[in-house]
Amino acid sequence: MPDSPEKQAPESQGQDEQQEQPPRRRQARGERRIIQLLEAAATVFSTTGYTAASTNAIAREAGVSPGTLYQFFPNKEAIAIELGDRLMHEMRDTYGEALAPIDPVTPLEEAVGAAVERFIDFNCQHPVFFALMHGPDVPGRITEAHDALHSTLHSRIEGLLSSFLPDASPADLTRTAHMCLGMYKAGLELALAHEGAEREAYVQELKNALVRYLDPLVGERLGRPDATTTA
Repeated sequence: MPDSPEKQAPESQGQDEQQEQPPRRRQARGERRIIQLLEAAATVFSTTGYTAASTNAIAREAGVSPGTLYQFFPNKEAIAIELGDRLMHEMRDTYGEALAPIDPVTPLEEAVGAAVERFIDFNCQHPVFFALMHGPDVPGRITEAHDALHSTLHSRIEGLLSSFLPDASPADLTRTAHMCLGMYKAGLELALAHEGAEREAYVQELKNALVRYLDPLVGERLGRPDATTTA
C-alpha cells in the first residue's frame, strides 16, 4: 500500500530544505564579498578621496578582479552609496546613545566629554565617513542622506538642551544647538587631521570649548543633586 500524504510530507520537506540551502550559502558568500569590497573602498576613499578613487583601485585593495567587483556593484558611485548608507545607519545608533537623556546630577564636563568621545571614536574608527560626507565631489544621494542625518542630529541636540533650558525660546534653542554642532564639526576636522597625543589634545580642546560655551547656559542645571527640583 502506498504511503499516505502525511507520511510522505517529511521526506518532501527535507528535500525542499536541501534545495534551499545552496541559495542561502551563496547569499552568505555574497554578503561576505560585499563587506570585503566595502572595506577596501573605505581604505581607498580615505587615502585618495572619492574623486580620485577608481573601481580598479578598490578591486586591487580587495584582492579581487574588476570583473568580480562588477558582479556586485556597477560603478564607484554605487559602492560609495552602499558604504555611506551602512555608515549612516551606524552613526544614528551612535548619536542615539551619545545624546541619550542626561541625569541632572551629571557634571557638565562629564556629559559633554562622554558625548564628544562617542562621536570622535566613531569617526576615528571610520575615517571614510568624514571623507565621504565632506568631500568636494560625492554622489548626490549621499549628500541628501547626510543632510537628513545632520537635521536629525541637530533636533536631538536641541531636544536635549530644552530639558535644561525650559525658559529658552525656540529660536534660542535652535541657535544654541547650531553653535554646538558647528563647534563639534570644526573640532572634529582638526582632530582627524592629527594623530596620537596631538589628536587627543585637540579633542580635549573641543571638550573645553563646548563646556565653556554651555556652562553659562546650563551649568547651573547640571551636576547639582537638587537640579530636578530647581529646574
